[in-house]
Amino acid sequence: MSRMDVMEVFNGILFPGHLHTQDSLEIALKFPFQDTDILIASYPKSGTTWMQEMVTLISNRGDPHLSQTVPNWARAPWLEQHYFAAVLEASSITPRVITTHLPHHLLGLTLQSSKAKVIYVSRNPKDVLVSFYHFHKMANFLPEPGTFPEFLNRFLEGTLSYGSWFDHVKEWTSQTATMSNLLHITYEEMSLDPHGTIKRVSSFLQCPLMDDEVNNCVKHCSFSSMKDNKMVNYTQIAEEIMDHSKGSFMRKGKIGDWKNMFTEEQNQYFRSVFKSKMQNCILEFVWDEQDKEETDNEQIPLKNKEP
Repeated sequence: MSRMDVMEVFNGILFPGHLHTQDSLEIALKFPFQDTDILIASYPKSGTTWMQEMVTLISNRGDPHLSQTVPNWARAPWLEQHYFAAVLEASSITPRVITTHLPHHLLGLTLQSSKAKVIYVSRNPKDVLVSFYHFHKMANFLPEPGTFPEFLNRFLEGTLSYGSWFDHVKEWTSQTATMSNLLHITYEEMSLDPHGTIKRVSSFLQCPLMDDEVNNCVKHCSFSSMKDNKMVNYTQIAEEIMDHSKGSFMRKGKIGDWKNMFTEEQNQYFRSVFKSKMQNCILEFVWDEQDKEETDNEQIPLKNKEP
């Protein structure tokens, strides 16, 4: 299945046709989740691969064998992609780990009938934007990104593949008040406190770990470890699909890399759009505790507002 230049429009959202069909998207909305399933949900470039690796290692109590021998798209396949059913049927991995970039308004109904555990991963949108921009340069199944200012505008307008970051985050995180089976984890806390994050996730998955098992998880899901792991870094993907001469899938993994791309004017514009679109969000976005006023030295994760 090539369809490199095809884009599917589904419920008003663009999806790359190389990975998605109208049928695969329709099937995803009716998928019968099992109570033992683990669903990782995120907007692209928010730490999805990292969480896939973390969940694999936690489920295997820090043993890296599975994560080093089975590609992550086979360990935690994407629900909405065309190959999903075949991969899931061929897999004997338990519990089943499933990944999705679908917004909550499309997937929420089918999730209601299940007790599947959902981990939602979010990231500073400016870092998401920069990472997604570089990914467009190497992923031949995505449109050319154009200039960075053009890409920034499309991101803010919500017209990129997978839709609006703002809507995606607001929809999923708004469920934290009513869904006891949903855990919200940020990229920033994964980066700044990997031990604590792994303990939170393992507790949520009811898979408590010993200290040495936590340490093994931290070691094998570090950025450097994932960057060198062919089961994670997508170097096994054919060049006509991902051109690694134009960039690396595991690029930097840094917090605050947006500062290397944004001009001050672009930053101010982004801030104004962000403030407008996220004014009704239940989350308080705090990026630097030492300077809460007008700085953007992003160093700590999104925090839930106090009730």
